[in-house]
Amino acid sequence: MGGGIGSRFWPFSRESYPKQFLDFFGNGRSLLQMTFDRFAKIMPKENIYIVTNKIYGDLIKEQLPEINDSQLLLEPSRRNTAPCIAYAAYHIKACNPNANIVVAPSDHLILKEEVFLKDVKKGLEFVQKNKALVTLGINPSRPETGYGYIQSGDKMIGEFTKVKTFTEKPNRELAKVFQESGEFFWNSGIFLWNVDTILEAFNKFLPDISMRFDLGKDKFNTADEQEFIQEHFPYCPNISIDYGVMEKADNVYMLCVDFGWADLGTWGSLFDLAKKDENNNAVLKNDKTLLYDSHNNIVALDNQDRLIVIQGLDNYIIAESDNVLLICKKKDEERIKQFVADVKLKYGNEFS
Repeated sequence: MGGGIGSRFWPFSRESYPKQFLDFFGNGRSLLQMTFDRFAKIMPKENIYIVTNKIYGDLIKEQLPEINDSQLLLEPSRRNTAPCIAYAAYHIKACNPNANIVVAPSDHLILKEEVFLKDVKKGLEFVQKNKALVTLGINPSRPETGYGYIQSGDKMIGEFTKVKTFTEKPNRELAKVFQESGEFFWNSGIFLWNVDTILEAFNKFLPDISMRFDLGKDKFNTADEQEFIQEHFPYCPNISIDYGVMEKADNVYMLCVDFGWADLGTWGSLFDLAKKDENNNAVLKNDKTLLYDSHNNIVALDNQDRLIVIQGLDNYIIAESDNVLLICKKKDEERIKQFVADVKLKYGNEFS
């Protein structure tokens, strides 16, 4: 899935060039390219499909020249993850009626790739044999309020635990209770299932989507697919796969994993991963930065030639990209989305 805007990473992530296309770590590969490289180690490259907004089609082909046009599924509008996943499932069903599928966001960091790939293989084998919707759960290392949580149940099939409940992002007090209980895991947003299992779930829980796509069943994986999607996709409800399917289904299982996962959704998550100086400051992309009496900050500036001098700041985000400078308290970073909305309202799209 590669169609998000990543507005919480503003001003680095813009609608015209979102975070999945950025090289955050200076290794010459964007998050999208790193995700593609990862999966290409365990499956044929031609079996990797990227669902994205149509405005990013050319950008994806520029970053991933290995793929052909048939691997690029272009959405005419943003309708959240459930319609995105349904579109991919219908297309893949037309290519391979028995396919087992792994769904992954394009903007995650995986530090232990070999462990990750083994877990994915385990999941694909499990969904081939069991009519299950599988999610990968991460043991929480802190009371994080930015992630959804999965509560494990008592029933197990091998290493896979039946899921009791999904809980959306909690407040800090509840997140602390979740962490201490040992029953709750972070929702990684990585899913595995057989194509028929997920299509049955859409038919049961999101018939507005399945009935719409059923109108063009014979058009998927043909020359008529894009025209059909262009006409019908915008009518799909705007809903996530978590709300629409995973919270309602009774055949959801979780594999608890530990492969160094990070959802690079916020400046805070990037700060946690970044190298720090003796005062716990993380400086990215610019080596001409001097900090005085400053602690626990993340500093990220695109301009490699600019000298930055910072004095007396604690727990701040200082980020500059192109024509925007952001200075924001780390604890208030959830307000960045509101900042972006206000900027659009006052100045149009020039800065967003």
